[in-house]
Amino acid sequence: MRQLNIKPGLIGALLLTGLLSAGLCAPVRAQVASPGASAPPAARAVPWNSLSADQQRLLSRVSGQWDQLPAQRQQSLASGSQRWLGMSPDQRTQARQRFNQWQQLPQQRRDLLRKRWEDFRALPSAQQQADRENFRKFQQLPQQRRQQLRQRWQSATPAQRQSMVQRARDRRGQRAPKPR
Repeated sequence: MRQLNIKPGLIGALLLTGLLSAGLCAPVRAQVASPGASAPPAARAVPWNSLSADQQRLLSRVSGQWDQLPAQRQQSLASGSQRWLGMSPDQRTQARQRFNQWQQLPQQRRDLLRKRWEDFRALPSAQQQADRENFRKFQQLPQQRRQQLRQRWQSATPAQRQSMVQRARDRRGQRAPKPR
């Protein structure tokens, strides 16, 4: 069997590819709290009249139940509506498409993606940033090379995967830091 020469950081990119699964985790980000974090401060209710007219129009379906919603849900809806209103038409179209893809996934797959997102959010911010950078590098590879790496990862045993991750971490640690 031919040995593939994997560049440093690509294993991390593969891991992040699984985590992000082509952007399908984006809808989860607003819903999942980071595990391992200390208990968040009690959420404060968001008064309906504190929302802009555009936010109220966007959230009109829940206006009748707004006061009965948990404060954390009110905050989530308020911040989500604010983000939505700040998006360009193209960004809104992409968000709708991602949400539709998310809804079409089997529940088991959504649960797995939520778990992966939680695991990612539990990483130290420096590790998250390194994983994002590796993912960006992975996305810039030619499609054939990405497919080869995916196949290699998928055919590896858990022990082989762990070894690949460790080798990538070791190589990353041996590189000199980039000058700023």
